[in-house]
Amino acid sequence: MWELFTHPSNIVFSISLCLMFLFGIFEILLTLLGGGSQGFLDQFLPEDVGHNAELGVDADSGVVTKLLDWLYLGRIPLFVWLIIFLCTYSLVGFTIQAIANQMINLMFSVWIIAPACVFLSMPFVRLSAMLIARILPQDETTAIYSEELIGRTATIILGEARQQYPAQAKVQDQHGLTHYILVEPEQDETFSQGQSVVLTQKTTVGFQAINL
Repeated sequence: MWELFTHPSNIVFSISLCLMFLFGIFEILLTLLGGGSQGFLDQFLPEDVGHNAELGVDADSGVVTKLLDWLYLGRIPLFVWLIIFLCTYSLVGFTIQAIANQMINLMFSVWIIAPACVFLSMPFVRLSAMLIARILPQDETTAIYSEELIGRTATIILGEARQQYPAQAKVQDQHGLTHYILVEPEQDETFSQGQSVVLTQKTTVGFQAINL
């Protein structure tokens, strides 16, 4: 077992496991001293991560943001997510190397197995983060229902909106977070880019609105 841990092909996984323990100890010490690192790290996440997925509206937030949402980043403290990733990444790597060593008496090169395990570990990271998100207390949340945006002022940011032909708009919720939605006129009129409108009701693809 110790040979598996110290083998040159597993150096990345050994470092990840050590970092996980160091981060865990560091967080425990900060908690005992009355602080914590979660708030400091969370500020580096995009503001809409963890919100568009829970909002339930069609949001064109980009591939990166959707990937971060899928990985549950922003739904649990970033420091906790980092510990989960390091643990999962190292365990997946050690497991694959141990199986390879048993079957073919060889281990994969670190240049192959290290990047491969980043992708192989992601489903397990997501599953672990999902379970942790259900366990951690959620005293405060900025997630909202899409209907809560009704009555708010949105701004058309891309294209022209006509009935049955919605355009992209942005709107801020009560927490000051920006959401990107699809908007079409409630009446027979056209909304131009840069125009401000008031959201009146939810549709299957976004919202209807009236001129401000």
